[in-house]
Amino acid sequence: MKNSEIQSFGLEELKSRLLSEQEALSKLKFAHALSSIENPMRIREGRKFIARLHTAIRLKELAK
Repeated sequence: MKNSEIQSFGLEELKSRLLSEQEALSKLKFAHALSSIENPMRIREGRKFIARLHTAIRLKELAK
């Protein structure tokens, strides 16, 4: 998802998306700990996407 798409979301939608992405990342990490996953780069992509969401949330909070 592009940054322009992320910034078009509302604050509540960003927060709910952040929670779901964090949950998905933890499940992915757990699956990788048990056995090797097909694409381990998805963990890095998930962390970066969560960071983008945190940044967008912070920008929206400061804009208020």
